Amino acid sequence: MDIYLIKLIIAHLIGDFFLQPNAWVKDKERKKLKSTKLYLHVAVHVALIFLVFLSFDVWKIALTIGLIHLCIDALKSIFQTNKNARILFFIDQILHFASIVAVWHLFYKGSLDISFLNDAHTWILVSGALFLSMPTSIIMKVIIAKWIPDNQPDSPKSLENAGKYIGILERILIFLFILTNHFEAVGFLLAAKSIFRFGDLKEKHDLKLTEYVLIGTLLSFGIAIVTAMLIQKFIA
Repeated sequence: MDIYLIKLIIAHLIGDFFLQPNAWVKDKERKKLKSTKLYLHVAVHVALIFLVFLSFDVWKIALTIGLIHLCIDALKSIFQTNKNARILFFIDQILHFASIVAVWHLFYKGSLDISFLNDAHTWILVSGALFLSMPTSIIMKVIIAKWIPDNQPDSPKSLENAGKYIGILERILIFLFILTNHFEAVGFLLAAKSIFRFGDLKEKHDLKLTEYVLIGTLLSFGIAIVTAMLIQKFIA
């Protein structure tokens, strides 16, 4: 990757995630375009570009990115509500990174190598990762549906859909571990989950719930391992 693009990304990461206190974020959300913290935040980004390049010759790049950053953050502050705050955060970051790449291309004539998108191996990897997300969750739900234990009135409530997302994350991690030939990390992940999960089950003394969790965990790990090994064969 081009060194100039890397420096611009580093400046953005430092400005948005290290040098932007929560108080500034709240002030921008509350006062919107009247927030002085909005303009101070943009000034920090401009200053960081000068700093990472150690030169004032990049003033056109710094001011261009600063102006675009101001527009993106201003629009976000105007349209953000409690309901759409999470999705706007990701849209905001996507627009920032896209603008950085666009400015880098404009000033440095840089280009990103996207030839991997035409590589069959890339799409095989993507298909494997997608299969281990929602499709596997649904398959597992169908398989173990008849063993779902009855809810107990004194059972602690868990986060909504937490189990589903934990399963997806663990399968994706296993997928990555095996494809990078780190099988030992799979064992570490299983051990870590066992410590957190089965400690609670032991206290409940509920054999059916324990067996249900064991079946779900082993099934999830098994599907992830088999899928990763098959993908590994296809791309070898």
